[in-house]
Amino acid sequence: MSRCCVFAAAAAAVALSAHPAPAAAQDLVVDTTGAAALVDQALSHSAVMQNLQYLTDVIGPRLTGSPAARRANEWTLERFKAYGLDGHLEPWQFGGTWTRGAFRARLTAPRPHEVTAASWAWAPGTGGATVTGPVVRIDASTPDSFVVHRRRVKGAWVMTRVPSLVWNNDGPPMTGADSAHQREFIRSVFTPFRDADSATRARMQQFANDVPYLLHSAGALGVVVDAGKEHALLNMSGSPNRILPLPQVVVAHEDFALFDRLLATGTTPRLAVSIANTLTRDSVTQWNTVAEIRGGEYPGEVVIVGAHLDSWDLGTGATDNGTGAMCTLEAARAIAQAGLKPKRTIRFVLFTGEEQGLIGSRKYAEAHAADMDSIQAVIVLDNGTGAITGQALQGRGDLEALWRAVLAPVAALGADSVVNRTKGGTDHLSFLPYGVPGFNFNQLERGYNHTHHSQSDTYDMAIAADLMQASAVMAVSAFELANLPGMIPRGEHSTPTPVLAVKVSDSLLVKGRGSN
Repeated sequence: MSRCCVFAAAAAAVALSAHPAPAAAQDLVVDTTGAAALVDQALSHSAVMQNLQYLTDVIGPRLTGSPAARRANEWTLERFKAYGLDGHLEPWQFGGTWTRGAFRARLTAPRPHEVTAASWAWAPGTGGATVTGPVVRIDASTPDSFVVHRRRVKGAWVMTRVPSLVWNNDGPPMTGADSAHQREFIRSVFTPFRDADSATRARMQQFANDVPYLLHSAGALGVVVDAGKEHALLNMSGSPNRILPLPQVVVAHEDFALFDRLLATGTTPRLAVSIANTLTRDSVTQWNTVAEIRGGEYPGEVVIVGAHLDSWDLGTGATDNGTGAMCTLEAARAIAQAGLKPKRTIRFVLFTGEEQGLIGSRKYAEAHAADMDSIQAVIVLDNGTGAITGQALQGRGDLEALWRAVLAPVAALGADSVVNRTKGGTDHLSFLPYGVPGFNFNQLERGYNHTHHSQSDTYDMAIAADLMQASAVMAVSAFELANLPGMIPRGEHSTPTPVLAVKVSDSLLVKGRGSN
């Protein structure tokens, strides 16, 4: 839909509802009244660390589909209500659940060595039995390369990629050549066919979907994946939309690189692995926590402030994304307890299922599709414990002046950068296809790439001053967006991507031999 059509449709709706008409971005004057009170609440009366400690230390990791995720929904709803908001839990359907069981990985040759590793999520185990075999590395980047190596994988633990480039930060700084090499490595691994035509990209994506099934069919014991982090930190992912047919083990980079070096010098590592996971395939109900401060003048128009509540389970989900979730809760507390009344409704949503593919926010957007033109904006926090440095415009360069004005009251806190950067991987993306202006704040990194999805993602990594600042910025931004004189111009519309399981070639869909 063209922008002029969006304006016309929105204007007709406004005429019927007596709400303010969508305005040109440059005409949206920001009212900063109340900003000082919100900053004072967030900085002088903060509950963000107390709430984060309870979420991470008491409730703990919140894997979507787990009892702990449900407890987190219930507890955050209790906190919103205690702060004076109206709230409820919104259900949505989720694919099969996955529960991590006992795990052990050992190198048995050329010498005994305990391997730092963990099972990938939504992958089967070995039924608790110890399964031993050689480690092999193959090129599985194309159908032709896989055919060459297919016979080597039977009875083996399979590496399908070279080790990641993990830089030694205690060594010499990167040169320009080092940076270029790292960029090329990332490009070759994550977007190897970016420059190919659409038919080739589709064919290669289908092959990538099929690789685990091809390995399973060829008799592989499982897949070995490089965690790609330093100091034996692990990494984690997985989704019920891509249930694997055979075990997949994420191994600390140091051990993965060891395997590769041994193979390169003609020594075959042997790996013994025992995994006892539990995997279900029946759909289950999950929930998003929703609470709001109702608008006084235009209650049907809404600013959404969001973060994801679910986490991975190697750590306790502090920086990914307990920090964002608790800053969202804290922004709600600050607005409510400052006694400020917004013109539009401010709705706080803690999504689940983000880590499995933005599922909770995509389901929320689908359920509320008819109301999308009444959503003023969506603002999300999901990049760790770091203070907010400003806003990424997500391609909406026309809103630069607006965001500079919104952030003016918190510029002294360091949130003064507005850049036309497109950010991926978090819940604001679920709203963009509907034309809703959606944003994910920029933040100081504060080691986020180390902690996220790893066993070090714990409460002690959180930085209190940064989270108090982030809560203040979120509260001020939400309140000012709710009080704009008109609606922010809509973005371009596109077809939302439905939540579907990854398609595997029909010829490979046979009953698996693996157990949990």
